[in-house]
Amino acid sequence: MDNKDSEAEIHPLKTEDVKAQENHENFVERRIISKQSSQLSRLSRWRTAAFFISLFLCLIIVFAFSFIIPCPERPVSERTWFRNYENAVAYQFLAIEDVNKDKVQDVIFAFRASNGSGSSNNTCLDEGLPSPCAFVAAVSGTNGTVLWESPAAEEVEWMECGIRQLGEASVPGCLVVGKPASLTALGQQKGEVQWRQSNDFGANYTVLTPVSVIPDVDSDGVQDLIIFIATGDKIKTFIHSGRNGEEIGSTESLDMGGKAHYISLNLGSSYYFLFYTANSVYAYSLKDLYSAATGMENKLPSLEQDPQWEKNIDPTTHRFSLPSSGDIRYLAKIPGASRENILVVNSETAMLINPQNLQTLWTLNVSHVMSEPLLGYYKPDVLGVVLESEIGPNRKKVMIVEGGSGAVQWDLKLNSKAESPGPATLSTADHRSTFLIWGEYKVAGNETGSTAPQQKLYLFHPSYTNVLLELRNNTDQIIAFSATLFERSRHACYVLLTGPQPSEEPGLVSLMKRKLKEDVSESKVIWLSQVAVDSEQYIRDRLYRMRFHSRV
Repeated sequence: MDNKDSEAEIHPLKTEDVKAQENHENFVERRIISKQSSQLSRLSRWRTAAFFISLFLCLIIVFAFSFIIPCPERPVSERTWFRNYENAVAYQFLAIEDVNKDKVQDVIFAFRASNGSGSSNNTCLDEGLPSPCAFVAAVSGTNGTVLWESPAAEEVEWMECGIRQLGEASVPGCLVVGKPASLTALGQQKGEVQWRQSNDFGANYTVLTPVSVIPDVDSDGVQDLIIFIATGDKIKTFIHSGRNGEEIGSTESLDMGGKAHYISLNLGSSYYFLFYTANSVYAYSLKDLYSAATGMENKLPSLEQDPQWEKNIDPTTHRFSLPSSGDIRYLAKIPGASRENILVVNSETAMLINPQNLQTLWTLNVSHVMSEPLLGYYKPDVLGVVLESEIGPNRKKVMIVEGGSGAVQWDLKLNSKAESPGPATLSTADHRSTFLIWGEYKVAGNETGSTAPQQKLYLFHPSYTNVLLELRNNTDQIIAFSATLFERSRHACYVLLTGPQPSEEPGLVSLMKRKLKEDVSESKVIWLSQVAVDSEQYIRDRLYRMRFHSRV
């Protein structure tokens, strides 16, 4: 302090300068701070304004989407609908496809009549066909309204829908094999004729079904078709362009030595067709059939031959060696770990064969199988096979067999008419299946009480191995039956086509879709043994709440 006072006394002006300098520095510092505070204040106001503007814009967007811009309407599916056709006959065909692209499955079927339902102006004469003629119709899965009706042929021999490419526009479509021999391609969305070709299949022919879609062998950008026609003991092969229906090459004739059926197999890089008669199996590669029809070699990768299979095919007769004997009833494809296995069903046994090394995976004693094997899931994610075998006059046995081992997981004996529909399955969210079975259940000891079995539809789910639900009793003649999910993972329904067949006098043809849950809620609970684990209403409620799942 003394030093400072002394310094002030010696240099009084200097002290005042220092004070002035300090005051100036303080003033500048205050101005900087004030300026920074002003800038921060303005920045804060801009931030606040930006926040409220963003909030206002968000509210406008929410308001627009909620009240101004309409959301796409979800189609409301009716639980049950009917479509009736007077003075008509129906063909044994049903296809379930999304025709109008509303994400709800629709129904395609065929009937013969003088005119359609009245919803369409198309007539037989419009397509140059005599009246009555065969119509192909698509009806909405939501409410049964007619989406389109198209006169297709004088008579329908067979139909195949869901073909991914047909016609010049390469649109999904249906192929109609008609009588007299003709091929008609219909666009699946509107029912318009993509192309029509007449053909000479010969006399007294039968179409081997299903029609097979093959790779594009004529390099026109559209997949092609191969059709097998049976005339006596011979099979005629016709390859047709999917773009315009023209025949590719010439007709090839195969000698089978008996009435034949067939399945197609995709072995990765090669396609094979297995024809089976009562006592023999014949194998032809797509490469063989194409070369025989055209006289040329096709270098497409998909037309290669499998070396392992070629070793088991007789080069002269094309007989194929399978470890099976007896009267072959069915060949079926069963998905395996890496490729499809072959299920061989003959008069006494069913056996699963590995197509890679032709080794038998399992054998099951089963006789007089009545219908084609059906796939389903008794255990979670474990593929099973449903087999129906005849065990007496108007009697059948339904078995669910594990696909991997051949073990019988569940079986049921029923009274059954010869013309009763086959079973159906629907995948459930617990990775199993619901099984729908036709017949008439009788309590043990009273199986033969009725000589004319009724047509009853039963539901079975593996969560209750002791329970059947009786869904409905149908007295009409059933022409075709199918069960499917009309929307992805929901809306489980079944479809019934009833009425007279083409060989009978015309009458009332009826197409019905019914939601499965409606029948479950009103069903009759049948105990397969005397042990009741839950109340009947509890079982109905639990199966009513069951969720379904669309497997890829």
